[in-house]
Amino acid sequence: MNILLINHYAGSPAMGMEYRPWYMAREWVKAGHQVTIVAATHAHVRTVQPRTSHKFQEEIMDGITYLWVKTPPYQGNGAKRILNMFSFYRKLKCHARKLALKYRPDAVIASSTYPMDNYAAAKIAKFSGAKHFYEVHDLWPLSPMELGGYKASHPFIKYLQRAEDFAYKHADGVISMLPKTLEYMQSRGLKPEKWHYVPNGINMEEWIYNETIPDSIVAQLENIKSKYSCLVAYTGSLGIANALTTFVDAAQILEKERVAFIIVGKGPEKKALMQRSEGFENVFFFEPVPKQQIPDLLARFDLLYLGLQRQSLFRFGVSPNKLFDYMMAGKPVIQAIDAGNDPVAESGCGISIEPENPQALADAVLRMKNMSAAERLQMGAAGRQYVLQHHNYKVLAEKFLNVLSGIK
Repeated sequence: MNILLINHYAGSPAMGMEYRPWYMAREWVKAGHQVTIVAATHAHVRTVQPRTSHKFQEEIMDGITYLWVKTPPYQGNGAKRILNMFSFYRKLKCHARKLALKYRPDAVIASSTYPMDNYAAAKIAKFSGAKHFYEVHDLWPLSPMELGGYKASHPFIKYLQRAEDFAYKHADGVISMLPKTLEYMQSRGLKPEKWHYVPNGINMEEWIYNETIPDSIVAQLENIKSKYSCLVAYTGSLGIANALTTFVDAAQILEKERVAFIIVGKGPEKKALMQRSEGFENVFFFEPVPKQQIPDLLARFDLLYLGLQRQSLFRFGVSPNKLFDYMMAGKPVIQAIDAGNDPVAESGCGISIEPENPQALADAVLRMKNMSAAERLQMGAAGRQYVLQHHNYKVLAEKFLNVLSGIK
């Protein structure tokens, strides 16, 4: 099969997020399919941006063809980001016939966070006689409405809504990363038989061929371990949405319990978190490590924490990559998320608690700390087995291919 995947923000392990297109494409290429990823030259989630000199420029990475579409740079979520979006999908739409003739896809997937790529995907699919699929990361325009406070009457929201409704009406199939979206999508015109669920996952190669963390970090962690009987850690972005004030406040509650709370990462809330924890002897901050070192890093902790602020959008479910890394590490997890699904409870890999409740987190930490080593190992093993069965990209890529091929 010849697959054309349109994802504005697509990256690679060498370039940074977004990783899912690369993970899927690698598995599809291994299975004998041809894959072209169409992405913008500038995306805020990438660490490294591609260098191009043409409007459209190809690059081959790991057997995958990347087609970079030149777009203007931007920062933040202002007007320049919207201009960047328009520049990307309008260039694809204007050159749909040429792209269809050049790449001759059997399946065209619109996979950017926003839904406007579907206009281009539908046009390319029409010229090439291909099937058109819409991969949904987040529900737009619902996300900017519920998270950003935009009203349904806002011109940009109305524009997004038309694009979303177009996708549900015209796409041959819709692949949702969230498990509880069917009812909403039906309300916007999707036929239920077109709905499919393929969540996020882990790439096994990163767990087989991983790197060790630097000796300096090992020494710091060993020093902490010599003073504390339990190391609870959070790794990842330090933003408001991650509700890490709960983590710091729980550390204060447990200051006398020989429990160390470790935060690994960077983000806009780091300074505020460091100020909030000033004077707490059991809170430690580390800079982020490369993705290849995450398995070794997680192996050095006793418990792992994941929390999110209360958000109505989570009623559609969550599929956080961080959680799957935690579970793959074989460590017990404390999850503080109120969502439509609960992988921690489903897998039996830890404890789910109320979000934004420091006392509930402190109680959960003590409960797990007082468990036997065998009980904690059993929890960790259950999480790892669950990920291997349900969230291994080899399994997910095959499931995705079945959707593209029309296999039930």
